[in-house]
Amino acid sequence: MRKHDAEEQAAVEKEIFFDDEQETRAIFGIEDGFLKAVKNTFGVALVARNDSVRISGAAEPVENAERAMLELRRLYSQGMQITMREVETVCEAIANEGAFGQGGDRIEIFAQQVYVRPKTPGQAAYVEAMRQNDLVFSIGPAGTGKTYLAVAVAVSALKKREVKRLILVRPAVEAGEKLGFLPGDIQAKVNPYLRPLYDALHDMMDYGQLRRYMESDIVEVVPLAYMRGRTLNDSIIILDEAQNCTAAQMKMFLTRLGLRSKSIVTGDVSQIDLPPGERSGLREAERILKDIKGISFVYLTRRDIVRHHLVQRIVEAYEKYEEKQAPGR
Repeated sequence: MRKHDAEEQAAVEKEIFFDDEQETRAIFGIEDGFLKAVKNTFGVALVARNDSVRISGAAEPVENAERAMLELRRLYSQGMQITMREVETVCEAIANEGAFGQGGDRIEIFAQQVYVRPKTPGQAAYVEAMRQNDLVFSIGPAGTGKTYLAVAVAVSALKKREVKRLILVRPAVEAGEKLGFLPGDIQAKVNPYLRPLYDALHDMMDYGQLRRYMESDIVEVVPLAYMRGRTLNDSIIILDEAQNCTAAQMKMFLTRLGLRSKSIVTGDVSQIDLPPGERSGLREAERILKDIKGISFVYLTRRDIVRHHLVQRIVEAYEKYEEKQAPGR
């Protein structure tokens, strides 16, 4: 009798209602594919109706499945297109107790009523590291949000007046095309290298505001060479594509850090464009600084990729290929 009572207490049922058919189609997926993914992850029973989904099973799995469905609904309400990648990411985060996207994780930017949120447990750890440390290194493949989240955290700090300036820096390293062959003066030549940083900024503040901030030097986007001799107080300084810094350049950059400032260094060590024989400053910094208190190294992986689903597969394929080639090098 006691066993029967315990089983009855453990079995629960929850029902989530949706606004319209368009919302249910987006969240349920084609032929309820997204619902099946939630069901298989948490081991619950799901019954889909026109305007709702009923979840039943043991208490904890039902609660987790409900959290996953509500998170997908929240993402959809913010204009995100729900794909299997988003469903798997949300389910994995909740299943591993790495839930993200709650109020504490949202990053407030200048766009009205718009927040940037980490989308994977790895990204959530990265955001937390940036909040807790004055120097953070983020190392990982393309598409993991290294630069975008760093800019979001910096813009948020600027909006809250926690810092007075934002400086975004990139090395202007040639990747198969010589700078001298490009038209225009030196500024025109380096602008293509800085374009990804401008793109991230434009996502987070309107054109007029960004232009005013840049004219008053509140926001700077500069090549790494322009950092020599400066000391930056009350600032957040982001060094992007740091794998293409030389060892000397990395030391120069890290010693620019002034009072009440933070530095965020991002890079992908699988895409180094330095000349043969030139040491990557990012790799060297990793070896030298990894045990220093107050410096955080965050490693993102292909599981944190949030671009097109093919990007994750491409990165995985290259990793496997390079592992096979390594013994023969």
